[in-house]
Amino acid sequence: MQFSDSVYLDWAIQSLRPNAEYTFNDADYQTVNWLILEGKAPTQAEIDVAIEQIKADEAQAELDKAAKKAAAEAKLAALGLTADDLKALGL
Repeated sequence: MQFSDSVYLDWAIQSLRPNAEYTFNDADYQTVNWLILEGKAPTQAEIDVAIEQIKADEAQAELDKAAKKAAAEAKLAALGLTADDLKALGL
């Protein structure tokens, strides 16, 4: 799932400074107004790295989900069942 740049900026800040309180406009790091900040503000480079890691984690989660689904379907097939059979059982 693709999220907006604002969401990624928010998640990146939260991952780097979980106790911080802040506002920003238009997904622009330059507009971050730190209301509460322990330590130094993260740099743009740190934010960029965090966003890339978040996106990589999302991509890996999608791959893991697809692999689990394929494994489940293979197990069903080995038992001679299909997804439609499970639906018929209400599962």
